[in-house]
Amino acid sequence: MKTVSVVIPNYNYAKTLALCLDSVYAQTHPPAEVIVVDDGSTDGSRDVIGRYPCTLLESPGNQGVSAARNRGVAASSGEVLFFLDSDEALAPDALANAVAFLDADPGLGCVHGILADTPLVEDGLVEHYKVLHSHFWRARGVGETATAFFAQAAVPRAVFDEVGPFDERLRDSEDLEYSERLAARYRILLTDRVVAYHDDEDRLGPLLREQFRRSQQLVPTVLAARRQRSAGLKANRPLGILAVGMALVTLPLAGTGFWAVPLGFVALFVLADVGLARFVAGRKGPLFLGFFLVLHLLTHVALVAGAVVGAVRWAAPKPSPTPVRS
Repeated sequence: MKTVSVVIPNYNYAKTLALCLDSVYAQTHPPAEVIVVDDGSTDGSRDVIGRYPCTLLESPGNQGVSAARNRGVAASSGEVLFFLDSDEALAPDALANAVAFLDADPGLGCVHGILADTPLVEDGLVEHYKVLHSHFWRARGVGETATAFFAQAAVPRAVFDEVGPFDERLRDSEDLEYSERLAARYRILLTDRVVAYHDDEDRLGPLLREQFRRSQQLVPTVLAARRQRSAGLKANRPLGILAVGMALVTLPLAGTGFWAVPLGFVALFVLADVGLARFVAGRKGPLFLGFFLVLHLLTHVALVAGAVVGAVRWAAPKPSPTPVRS
C-alpha cells in the first residue's frame, strides 16, 4: 500500500480546519503523514492545528499557496502527494480511490476530484449558487483533461520531482501554469470518485470581485491553450460568455427603444447552457433556478469585465528594460 503525504496549505481558515483535518484522519486509506503549512494566519488557525497529530509548518508571513505547497512537499516523505485546501473536507474514500487510479495507470501524472453539490458549511443562497455551479462543471468534465486543480489532487512524488515545484511568483492561476508543465509529460484524470465538500464564498460582493480578478488571466490562458492545442476544463460555456459581452455592448440600444437586442443576448446566455439550468432546477426547484440565473448573469458580467481589463493589460506595450551602464 503506497504511503500518502497530505499537504494542506492554510491561510485564515480556522472556520473549516477542524472539518478538513477530521476528514483526512477518517480516510479508509490512512495517510502516512499530514502536513499543514500555515501561511501567516491571524485567525487562530494554529490553535486548531495543535489539536491534531499533524506536522505544522509556519511561513514567515503570507507567501501564497504555491510557496506553502512547495514547503509542505519539501518536508514530506510519502510516495504519493495529496494536496488538499483547508476550506475543504474529503469523502472517506478519496485517498483510497486516488491511489487506486495511480496504481492502475503509471501514465497518470495527477488524479484530481470534483466538489460535492452541497456546501461544507451551510452559509446561505449565494454559497449554494457557487457550490452547485462548481460541482456541475467539474462533473461534466470527468475524464482525461489537460487541466489539474490542486485543491484536492494526488500526484506521485516521482512525477512532482520531475515536473518541478509550483511557481511561487503566482498567487492566481498557479494550477493552470503547473498543468501546462504536467500535461506535456503525463496524463491528467478528473474523477468523480475523489469528492470534496467545499466552504465557498457566501457573499455576492466578494464573489464578484474574485471573479473579476481571476478573469484577468483569461486571455493569456486561452492563448496558451491554443498554442499547446490542449482542451482544458471550462467552468463556463464560451457562447454564454460571448452572449453576455454582446448584451453589454448593445445595452445602450435599450435607451433608444431597441431593448429587445440586449434582452435577446441575455436569452442566448441562458440557452447556452441548458444542461446547467436543468441540473439546478432538478436539485433546488424552479424558484431557486431564477435566483441562480440572476447570480450567474452577474458573475458573467464580472468575468467579461475582468477579461477585457486583462486583455488590455496583456496587449499594452511592455516597458523596455533600462540599459545597464558600465
